[in-house]
Amino acid sequence: MLRVIRCLFRPTIMHRGFASQYIRLEDTSDEGIHLRRVVVELCPLGHQHRPRALDNLAWVLALRFQQHGSIDDLDTSIQLRREAVSLCPEGHTDRADYLNNLAFSLGYRFDHQGKPNDLDEVISLYEEALRLRPVGHQYRDTPLDNLGLALIRRFNKRGDIEDITRAISLFREALTLRPPEHPDRNTTLNNLALALDTRYDKLHVIEDLNEAIDRYRESLQLTRHDHPERHSNLVNLSASLCSRFTQARENEDIEEAINLCRESLAALSSLHPDRYFSHMRLQQAYLSRYRILRDAADLSLAIENFRLASRHPTQGFPRRIMIACNWVIAAEQHSHTSALEAYYTCFDLLDGHLATRSSATSRREAAAAFHYARSLPVDAASCAIRRDNLQHAVELVEQGRGQQWSLASRLKTPVEDLQLANPKLAHNYLDLSRRISNAAQSSVTITDKAAADWAAVEYRRLTRQWEAAVAEIRNLKAFSRFLLPPSYEDLQAAARQGPVIILIASQYSCSAIIIPTSGEPRHIPLPSVTLTDLNNLRDRFARAIRHASIMGPKLPRNDLIVLLRTVWEEIMLPVVNVLEHVLKLKHGSRIWLCPTAAFTSIPLHAAHPFQTRADRSKEPCLEDLYICSYTPTLSALVRSRQMMKKRVTPSFVTIGQGQPGTGKGKALLAVDSELELVHKLVPATANGTTISGDAATRAGALKALEENTWVHLACHGKQDPTQPYNSHFVMRDEHLTLLDIMEKHVPHAEFAFLSACHTAVGDKETPDEVIHLAAGLQFSGFKSVIGTLWEVDDSVAKHVVKAFYENLFNGLEEGGVMDCTKAAWALNRATHAVKTKVPLEQRMVFIHIGV
Repeated sequence: MLRVIRCLFRPTIMHRGFASQYIRLEDTSDEGIHLRRVVVELCPLGHQHRPRALDNLAWVLALRFQQHGSIDDLDTSIQLRREAVSLCPEGHTDRADYLNNLAFSLGYRFDHQGKPNDLDEVISLYEEALRLRPVGHQYRDTPLDNLGLALIRRFNKRGDIEDITRAISLFREALTLRPPEHPDRNTTLNNLALALDTRYDKLHVIEDLNEAIDRYRESLQLTRHDHPERHSNLVNLSASLCSRFTQARENEDIEEAINLCRESLAALSSLHPDRYFSHMRLQQAYLSRYRILRDAADLSLAIENFRLASRHPTQGFPRRIMIACNWVIAAEQHSHTSALEAYYTCFDLLDGHLATRSSATSRREAAAAFHYARSLPVDAASCAIRRDNLQHAVELVEQGRGQQWSLASRLKTPVEDLQLANPKLAHNYLDLSRRISNAAQSSVTITDKAAADWAAVEYRRLTRQWEAAVAEIRNLKAFSRFLLPPSYEDLQAAARQGPVIILIASQYSCSAIIIPTSGEPRHIPLPSVTLTDLNNLRDRFARAIRHASIMGPKLPRNDLIVLLRTVWEEIMLPVVNVLEHVLKLKHGSRIWLCPTAAFTSIPLHAAHPFQTRADRSKEPCLEDLYICSYTPTLSALVRSRQMMKKRVTPSFVTIGQGQPGTGKGKALLAVDSELELVHKLVPATANGTTISGDAATRAGALKALEENTWVHLACHGKQDPTQPYNSHFVMRDEHLTLLDIMEKHVPHAEFAFLSACHTAVGDKETPDEVIHLAAGLQFSGFKSVIGTLWEVDDSVAKHVVKAFYENLFNGLEEGGVMDCTKAAWALNRATHAVKTKVPLEQRMVFIHIGV
């Protein structure tokens, strides 16, 4: 069911600390900032005025950030204020002021980037500032107000009712310290109203909303018309009136709400950061009135304000992403023609937001924070399908999913053609890509907050240079789409060796799109399948697999048989009918499955009719008809094919760790015999080597991955459900993690067999990012990978391994060439060959990914 995403924060009138009275708008000019840098230089370490000089420079940088949105200004402001705080230890008379100002800058960065650690630090700093100004202190009102605002932020993020209740209590105390004649009473009235309004959104107690409106009106009465932040009061009152209109449906409330937003916009310059809030509240008012009165003009005005708010350049990505997602929801709910535009806007903003993060881990955390955006890729594709634009559907599902890989791969894009056309540009691009990658890797190990801030500034400086280099490359006619989201024509190259089937699981519809080798894509509706059905099917498979693991190998797998028959009849049979009867695809041909969302946890390749009636011939299953492979994204398959040009003399390494260290898992007694078996089957021309026992360490395994083109890895595998980049292979000393693998670039690598558990299982929090060990190996350079969907029984896995390599290397003793593109076929033959030796769930567990 569609739900509007709640606004995380409303504009407020905030105290800026004791230094703000010295700062004017013109001081944010380059000359003004330069002069304050000179003042800092004139106040070296130990100078009594250095903290004030640092803070004054920090203020102008923070103000310039508000004007122009440069995050580097804000990071520098934070760094300067950290130093100022450090120079004012416990007992210093100005410590509370510098704590307040540091918290202020960190609060802005939280609003801009959404890092939860920043918000926690803001509250901690305000708590200390309040402690330094106890009851009776003449300036206690300021930390009361500021801590209250920070608690509202945290309540909006985490929903703990104690935070909002305490915020209201703090504001009421501050109000007693700011009587009617106090110049800042209007500020506290506004903030108390904001807290009451926020609690109303959670608990829907009408008394909270009515008091909030009264407090906003009282604050407005005390605020001069020329006050620089009067627009905040106007917008906040507008939001409360809109809420009351939704409940009571009094037209006077919504008319006043719209007029207040218009008045606030009239008071703001075109690039003022708070225009975002005015546009956001104005769309809310128009949309609320449209839902009651159904005037199409109101819907059009609401959509236009969604558009303006999501594209406002001086606001941070988190807020703009939130409003763009709400735009998607509104456009879908009301069947508005702007829905596709809204989806594209979301993807562009998400890509921009993730690109500001300097490590894969922080990018994944940033993506996971937008829980309401998880279904965007499949919902966007469904939207395009409903508009009969299948090419756009393919482009959207590709652009929206796998963003983690696409951002990381931008720094590893092959540039051979560019090197031939313009060696200088290619060299500059590669150099900057290398420097950004190094900066990203080094940032992972930084624990000091100040050093981390400076590292972030350096990362973004390099990123801007890299973006400028990319823009220069795109000016070349033949490279106009260099690193841009791929077009359908680009993506169709993934189907060069056989059709690709994208399985789309959306709340609006479930369907498949077949991308043929040539021609237009084909849409296959799956009318009997819903997203709820798929989630139930996924959970039933998980239970059936767990049950099978405790059953004897000879007992029938009736529950799995029923589930695989369901997959065949409701999902894969409609696809097969199109492949056979429309595309005329020959039996034995290769196909690639590209599942999304809930489809990623269902063993589609094992779909089977399991017909047993004697009066009819046996109906073939999917793997009888076609050779099935998977691909995490279309781009990944295209990239692997492009890199196949770099083939070298093959070298094969078997890596095994059957005796992991204490506490790292049980002994795998069959590993050594599996390594020996593989080593015997590898052709002599591959110069096979084995690493096991004490030699199978993290460093030893990484070195082997870099130095060999073919790898067989047998050990414990572990998918980390909370931090997928920590998913790992268990070695003798340290874990070999997904991050370790991603950091390697092995362009000549060809094939990897991952004889370990859970190596091709995605992340439940972000299923369409396909973050798992097999995808990591493909990303690092391996074109063809065999992974596993669940736990592997090492006592029977050797039967699959033996049959696989016997098929793969059959005939090589007569001078044949090792060919990783035969891996999918060899796996298909192997699973057929071991039917009498290996239980069903252990035959299904292995899947092929890549070329």
